[in-house]
Amino acid sequence: MKEANETDETAEERLEAETAGEHEHSPEHEHSPEHEHSHEHPHGPSLNPELTREIEVEAPAEEVSKAYRTVVKRYQKLARIPGFRAGKVPESLVRSKFARELRQEVMEALVAARFRQAIEERKLRPVSEPQLLDLQLMDGQPLRFKAAFEVLPEFDVSGYESVRVEKPAVELTDEEFEGEVAHLLESYATIEPVEEERALAAGDWAAIEFRGEIQPLARTVTEEGATPAEPGTAPITGEDVLIEIGGKNTLKAFDEALRGATVGQELKFEVEYPEDFGERRLAGQTVAYDVTVKTIKRKTYPERDEELAKQLGNYASWEDFARELRGRAQARKRESVAMGARNKMLDEVIARYHFPVPESFVQRQVDARLERGLRALAQQGMKSEDMRKLDFARLRAAQRDEAEREVRASLVLDRIADVEGVTVSEAEVDNELRILSMQAREPLETLRERMQQDGALERMREQLRRERTGMVLYEKLAS
Repeated sequence: MKEANETDETAEERLEAETAGEHEHSPEHEHSPEHEHSHEHPHGPSLNPELTREIEVEAPAEEVSKAYRTVVKRYQKLARIPGFRAGKVPESLVRSKFARELRQEVMEALVAARFRQAIEERKLRPVSEPQLLDLQLMDGQPLRFKAAFEVLPEFDVSGYESVRVEKPAVELTDEEFEGEVAHLLESYATIEPVEEERALAAGDWAAIEFRGEIQPLARTVTEEGATPAEPGTAPITGEDVLIEIGGKNTLKAFDEALRGATVGQELKFEVEYPEDFGERRLAGQTVAYDVTVKTIKRKTYPERDEELAKQLGNYASWEDFARELRGRAQARKRESVAMGARNKMLDEVIARYHFPVPESFVQRQVDARLERGLRALAQQGMKSEDMRKLDFARLRAAQRDEAEREVRASLVLDRIADVEGVTVSEAEVDNELRILSMQAREPLETLRERMQQDGALERMREQLRRERTGMVLYEKLAS
């Protein structure tokens, strides 16, 4: 119990990107191993007023005095003070020298026990760490304190059975299969020079040399003519850069200028880059380009034959490989489509219920979302000192709405799981532990013991139950 600048924008945007778009219907309680990039961040309001309960707790003076005597006697035996033999330190000296430590130990011994007794008598179930208010603790005086904490919201989940969701088609179409094959062949394709003399056409690749001048956003007209209102930036240059004619990632201005051009031809044109262009230096800018077409190239794809099949996994024929590829693609589509339909169904179910959620749960979920983002950034190579420069207050605020939605979903799923009688077997828990053990390279029993001690094992069990509940609901409500 407890008694009551400048930031790296690029790094923050990367962290927001790592946590944006997550669509979890229940909090992903962190049961993976701790890592070296863990951080503590200041939380917002710790309790939701609608779910906060406050109780007054007392203990008689005799109980306080007895607790003090017990602790003092132990300190007399253990204290090592110059001038006194072990176990012979006067009680008065112990009380004066260790007053703070004595009070802390008595508080920990009495407050926790009295608090548990009080909530059991009142049939209350706190879901947040109690906050102590107005603590009065002195030897010879009654113990008095108030404790504030959150409880779970009361709400009824009746009516979820009336939700209906249509089961989407999950069969892989021929067009989708051809897309899978095309994606595969793309990685085995080669780009070769075109020998014949001709103009660039759709599907060709132009190898170009270019120089681009970023145009100033404003100009000043003087007697000498138009001059830049601000100094220009360094030119953009490139040699043997490949541009696909008609490619989905080719800017329209480049496509229009290059289409129909021939080798050796020199071109002049301007490109207006959109505000959201990926390269920040060019976003929203206009660039004047001088371009020379060096060569024309064409992409060549391998034949769908036995030779390629052997490269792909020593298959006897292309047909053998194609059957396996279709099976894998079909399985991915079935899983993806079903997950999308389940999420849609759960959104409709959860939207039916309105109730306050514990703020302590929300902040815990914000922690989990940020930790996932930080882990991703660490895996990408971000250093700890750069992480510490992040504006965590702003990042926490940005995560709050989604975290609250996830907590609300978890509470609804827990209640429906009770109604439906959904359970998770020990075999399922053991299987999840084995996966975590392999990922963390930590002995299974060591991992199990650690997760048991810090509560992560129970949180994992709860998460598995929620996932099972979502699947049960989908089978029941989808048609």
